[in-house]
Amino acid sequence: MLDDLRKDFDSLLPGATGEAGPSRRTALKVLGAGYAAAGGSVMAQTAIKTPADGLTVGEVTYEVNGFKVPAYRAAPAGRTGLPVVLVIQEIFGVHEYIADTARRLARAGYLAIAPELFARQGDPSSYGEIAKLQAEIVTKVPDAQVMADLDGALKWAAANGGDVARAGITGFCWGGRITWLYAAQGPVKAGVAWYGRLVGNATATTPRHPVDVAAQLKAPVLGLYGSADTGIPLDTVDKMKAALAGGSPAARASQFVVYPDAPHAFHADYRPTFRQGPAEDGWKRALEWFRTHGVA
Repeated sequence: MLDDLRKDFDSLLPGATGEAGPSRRTALKVLGAGYAAAGGSVMAQTAIKTPADGLTVGEVTYEVNGFKVPAYRAAPAGRTGLPVVLVIQEIFGVHEYIADTARRLARAGYLAIAPELFARQGDPSSYGEIAKLQAEIVTKVPDAQVMADLDGALKWAAANGGDVARAGITGFCWGGRITWLYAAQGPVKAGVAWYGRLVGNATATTPRHPVDVAAQLKAPVLGLYGSADTGIPLDTVDKMKAALAGGSPAARASQFVVYPDAPHAFHADYRPTFRQGPAEDGWKRALEWFRTHGVA
């Protein structure tokens, strides 16, 4: 599992950054030095900042198996019966970029909820080394725990203004892999996976990977990937396409868009990997995918 993660996360290492340096804040806590080091250089001068006026935003908690899962939620203020989108974090947790993504979805009319899926195992923002973060938190998070926490997030949304009959999921990097997995078992109508790993070794915490569940998808997934992603070789995209082609109706309806020369994390506007063209095109495609498949 560690080898699989290293391949993904080597592609997250920083490049050049602007003079402003790390200056953004997390959604639920101040952005720590550990997060900045683990996440790579922060490009504060190009970061997208989505205002919260007209929205209901902030931290909530909900209980799953006796544990109170913290989450960031954003929704149009004063409205109910809203379509729901689960927003799945990168390995660095629910920080300001993930919160901003939730606010973007809220401005598009969704109730967006981003659970802190590592909360039982630790705080990713306290880590300054990716390898240590992998070993001490990421590899200890069972897929089964994550799936249950996402079920809990939908239950919370249903009780707080959301219409879970119109639910979708989107995730980035680590969360992209989770998006594929939840589309194979969770009660969502569509998913959008941003550069999530598709293959890997089976472990006690990660017994199956997207390619293993592709044929059983219950909801169609749009996969948004980059051809210059050093952690996700294009031959794994081909393997996934082949697995989808022989699967369920939702599997066959799934699609990939591979952006030429785009690196891993091309949507992450706080890092040097950000590519405005693919990020904006992918976002438009994501919203259209949700609308097309009943998440609107």
